[in-house]
Amino acid sequence: MATLAFLVQVFVISLSGVLAPGPVTATTIALGARNRYAGILLALGHVMVELPLVIFITLGLDRVFQSPTAKISIGLIGGLILIWMAAQMLRSMKDHASKGAAPTKDRPVLAGILLSAGNPYFLLWWATVGLKLASDARQLGIWAFGLFALVHWLCDAAWLSILSWASFKGTVLLGPHRQRIVLAICGAAMALFGVKFVYDAFALLQLAGNPSGQ
Repeated sequence: MATLAFLVQVFVISLSGVLAPGPVTATTIALGARNRYAGILLALGHVMVELPLVIFITLGLDRVFQSPTAKISIGLIGGLILIWMAAQMLRSMKDHASKGAAPTKDRPVLAGILLSAGNPYFLLWWATVGLKLASDARQLGIWAFGLFALVHWLCDAAWLSILSWASFKGTVLLGPHRQRIVLAICGAAMALFGVKFVYDAFALLQLAGNPSGQ
């Protein structure tokens, strides 16, 4: 019963996290407009970063992510990655309009890796909330830890698959013109997230350089 209650807790917390709008949501919708399987592929890239991260965090790596230097570095790098990906997405609109974009060119697995490794909020979530869940799972046993990781990833995979499928079906029905509108909105959203990551990193840098707040 204790394991079942814990897994229900994992499901609720994981689902609340994945449902929150962010760069992953915007990217899934954009890639899903051209590839109905983009969501599950993006989730695969996500777990390639997430699984080793969970293991390292339970071994004490959370202290590294909570340091000011790590927060600033991750924010700057992650923000620049998002801005670059947004520019690539917006640039691809022209190619798609003229000759169509092959789904494989979008590389959703790579997008999942970059969005996970370069998202400071994702890393900090695992260094705090995720660490608590992982620690509780470890105390319940190795099977509970494995089920914890599986349930958490299935929440990500299911939601991202729904998003990409809905985006693909929607753009098929709406036509190429509205598909480009969807891509433009998602690209702009990613760029804004990137700018926010960079801005937050510089704010932390300024705070670190002036701890007295003067």
